[in-house]
Amino acid sequence: MKEARAELVRVDSHGTAHPIGTVASQRLRARAGAYRLMPAPEHVVFMRFTGEDGQRDESDGALVRLAGEITPGAMGDVLALLGQTGWRGELVVFDGEHTRSVFFEQGNVVGVQTNVDDERLGSVLYRFGALASPQLEQIMERVRAGRRFGDVAIELGFLSQEKVYEFIGKQVEEVVFGTLTVSDGTFFFMDGFDESKLVSRHTVSANMLLMDGVTRLDELTYFRQKIPSSDYVPARVDGKGAPAEEYAAIYALVDGRRSVEDLGRETGLGEFETAKQVYALVQSKHVVMHPPRMSGGPAAIVETANAVLRAILAGADETSRGGEVRQSLASFAVGAGVYDILFRNAGPDPHGAFAPEAVAENLTLVAGGGDAENVLKQMLHEYVSFALFSVGSVVDAAREGSIKKDVGALLAQLRPQG
Repeated sequence: MKEARAELVRVDSHGTAHPIGTVASQRLRARAGAYRLMPAPEHVVFMRFTGEDGQRDESDGALVRLAGEITPGAMGDVLALLGQTGWRGELVVFDGEHTRSVFFEQGNVVGVQTNVDDERLGSVLYRFGALASPQLEQIMERVRAGRRFGDVAIELGFLSQEKVYEFIGKQVEEVVFGTLTVSDGTFFFMDGFDESKLVSRHTVSANMLLMDGVTRLDELTYFRQKIPSSDYVPARVDGKGAPAEEYAAIYALVDGRRSVEDLGRETGLGEFETAKQVYALVQSKHVVMHPPRMSGGPAAIVETANAVLRAILAGADETSRGGEVRQSLASFAVGAGVYDILFRNAGPDPHGAFAPEAVAENLTLVAGGGDAENVLKQMLHEYVSFALFSVGSVVDAAREGSIKKDVGALLAQLRPQG
């Protein structure tokens, strides 16, 4: 969600609403007009547009049948309810900058809309291997000029009409799954919808989508233990025989360079099914997972470590004990015996960061002809891990937890290959 204060509105004792945050101001300006203030609990303000007559007319917008705040798992309950009632309408889900619409009719999902990049039709076609990157860009050039994606793909001969229709159905699944993952935001179910909003009409059981989505969420929880993201790269384990036949096609493509996302495109299975099969290969010890290689080489690795160090030391400085963490890091670097070479003439600066170019130059002396980037990852991972350990002794548990959460994804990128 957006930063909370940016959405604040203050209602004074005279009943006048004053937007405090920039987002609140923008939203109110976009809704100029006369609204009816509906009865609501004391802690909720619910208004709907009616125009000056105060009466709800057909031209005033759809009737809101359901609405509420989203908590983790809540959207599963909402989808289940809509699947059971058979209502015809549009479920709109707001999640920060993201907006999704799911259109229901008689217990079925008949279409979707989304502004989430990975859920747009072009992205879905690309992630499932139906379009190559140059084809996608060629289509997008015409889409930016106002054309519809599917029409252009057919016109250029990249896809058949049947294939476009098939993948619009796949997009329905992806958007509904994305809706289930929303844990903070708001939702509105509005009675009825304009048929012209549907690019094409599909009929997919809402209950089936819900069951598939819940299963997928459960399985992803297990996958993420071994495959933190689709950027991770599976590599074969030497000396292992052939895997089970059902995983042979994926295993044949595992080369230590292709990521899970790459394999999903090449096989046409998509990221989820590919991750499922790769996870099975990890469990059978046929493959191990390596973190993604960063684009930008050693300098990018150093910049990633710098981002973690800045966050850690900023947290320590807020308690006025950042000096202790800096001293601990200095002692750690000297005691390890090799960091003085890696960090020579490179810093750290007052925020704990190092000069990427200087570290990259020193790396040639430290790596000794080995895999330089992996050596650098290993050393920086140990260094920032010690920094994270050190800050735990000078801040309270809540602040430590917040720092770990903030830097967790970046720290994972520094994890060296085994």
